[in-house]
Amino acid sequence: MNVIYEDNHILIVAKKAGEIVQGDKTGDTPLSDMAKAYVKEKYHRPGNVFVGVVHRLDRPVSGLVCFARTSKALSRLCAMFASHEQVRKTYWALVCKRPPQDEGTLVNWLTRDTRRNMAKAYDHEVPHSKKAVLDYRLLATTDRYFLLEVNLHTGRHHQIRCQLAHMGCIIKGDLKYGAPRSNPDGSISLHARRICMEHPVSHQLIDVIAPVPEEPVWQSVASRLS
Repeated sequence: MNVIYEDNHILIVAKKAGEIVQGDKTGDTPLSDMAKAYVKEKYHRPGNVFVGVVHRLDRPVSGLVCFARTSKALSRLCAMFASHEQVRKTYWALVCKRPPQDEGTLVNWLTRDTRRNMAKAYDHEVPHSKKAVLDYRLLATTDRYFLLEVNLHTGRHHQIRCQLAHMGCIIKGDLKYGAPRSNPDGSISLHARRICMEHPVSHQLIDVIAPVPEEPVWQSVASRLS
């Protein structure tokens, strides 16, 4: 487990694509259990340790996940992440087509198909839809892919995946939203790159960045930014 930041109240780790944040029907060990084991071993804690889940990332997505180490931090962090105003989350996405503009704001209304575990984007409000807003900008290009930086203003189910696909910029490997082929490891090329927020207890600024995945395409495109 790659720990990016920790103190008495917070633990932020870089999730690998394929890891789950919380336990599910697969029975695979979740990242939350790994975090508990890490805290227990490092700080020699007897018995159970407290690690609270603040937010989640889809299983095929990599990047930063924040956990709370105290109940005080958990309640405050959950409220902060839910507001979408007190926490700035930046994502990187490798897409298969250049966007029509190199930067812009996407405003759509999303509905959710729970049976298929998908979202659908509309350009206008429809029944049972929720407004979804994000900003994007083009950071780099390769011969085949385009790296977009995405900042969310709302937090909807599969928001980035759905809105980028609706724009015609399908995320590499995202079969569910129209990618022509999967990634070899089953991931999609969406990476929770950065979290910037005020500490819920000390009120100091926390600004952390996750390294890009070791997969060659990610490494190639990241090298063009250095």
